[in-house]
Amino acid sequence: MSTPTPVTLVGLGPMGQAMVRTLLAAGHPVTVWNRTPSRADALVAEGAVLAATPAAAVAASDLVVLSLTDYAAMYDVLGPAVAALRGRTVVNLSSDTPGTTRAAARWVAERGATLVTGGVMTPAPGVGTADAYVYYSGPEAAFREHEATLALLGAPRYLGEDPGLAQLLYQAQLDVFLTALSGVAHAAALAQAAGVPPTRFVPEALATLASTPAMIDDGTAPGTEFETGEHPGHLSTATMMGATAAHILGASEELGVDTGLPRAILSHYERALAAGHGRDNWSAIFEVIKARTPAVEGVGGAS
Repeated sequence: MSTPTPVTLVGLGPMGQAMVRTLLAAGHPVTVWNRTPSRADALVAEGAVLAATPAAAVAASDLVVLSLTDYAAMYDVLGPAVAALRGRTVVNLSSDTPGTTRAAARWVAERGATLVTGGVMTPAPGVGTADAYVYYSGPEAAFREHEATLALLGAPRYLGEDPGLAQLLYQAQLDVFLTALSGVAHAAALAQAAGVPPTRFVPEALATLASTPAMIDDGTAPGTEFETGEHPGHLSTATMMGATAAHILGASEELGVDTGLPRAILSHYERALAAGHGRDNWSAIFEVIKARTPAVEGVGGAS
């Protein structure tokens, strides 16, 4: 039976603390560092070791996991610790853009270390549970070397060598998540403006969210219409959905509710109609949303 490998965890917000506890529970020696040292107090009581400096934290383990606000924070933390970086694998689970992560991978490589990027697809309480998963991308050899340890945080989904790909899919998932949250908040504001309390309306809105997958998954592979560009309007059409979007905007204007979200949604349908998709399924809005430029550098194996 192998001895659990040491891990350094930098960044002790709720996510970082959950990761530390998960690793400690599995028997890994964990060294931690945080800009505010007092955040480590409870973790130290549970068995973690608090490093005095970022350099000491990096030097303590071959695997260094970052859980920070963004990638700019990585430079702030690792800048003074570059002498300790050589030969180590840095797994950055912070959030940022794909381009930023690619630049960070080059910066880390220039200092003799390897960067694996990741996106954790669970809130802090879900870390280490059966439902948790984490996107990873970057040098495969480095990822595979530490895969068993990383799997403790959530099921690893390795996407390929491009260091930007994990962040791209992470942000795409959060696009769904944040848009849904804004949709519920906006709908609750509409209901409240009409005298219906949010506590009465929101449970019904959640039921609508639960039924939404049926609009996307019609028994084929979900996403087929987006991939093939074929949008049969047998259940709903862009014309019908666009009219509904216009009515939502009108209701928002009448009631004095913020119109930013409904205007953005209506614009998708207006552009789809202008492009001749009026009789196509609502999914035809994909055709006016998708990128018109070549694939992003590195995505899908491109160099």
